[in-house]
Amino acid sequence: MEMLRVLVIAWGAVGAALLVLLGYRGTLTRYEEDQIFLSDAVSMESQQQTDIQRKLLRIRPALVTMVWTIGALTAVILVVFVKDMVSHLL
Repeated sequence: MEMLRVLVIAWGAVGAALLVLLGYRGTLTRYEEDQIFLSDAVSMESQQQTDIQRKLLRIRPALVTMVWTIGALTAVILVVFVKDMVSHLL
């Protein structure tokens, strides 16, 4: 039972980090616009959109890692839980 408790705490920590990253991504994409800048007169807006896209690309690997980690932890928790339940039934 101790292993299950540690796994659930780790799952919660990874889940909290994932929620923080998703919130950060949400605040970045709130100001992202889908438009084409054809003139140099709006270069400031174009630069802002480029900065947003650069930040999004920078946090993408962390998001993917967190999603895979939480999926793996969920699978491990389920296996440990089922194993514990079977051992208690037998």
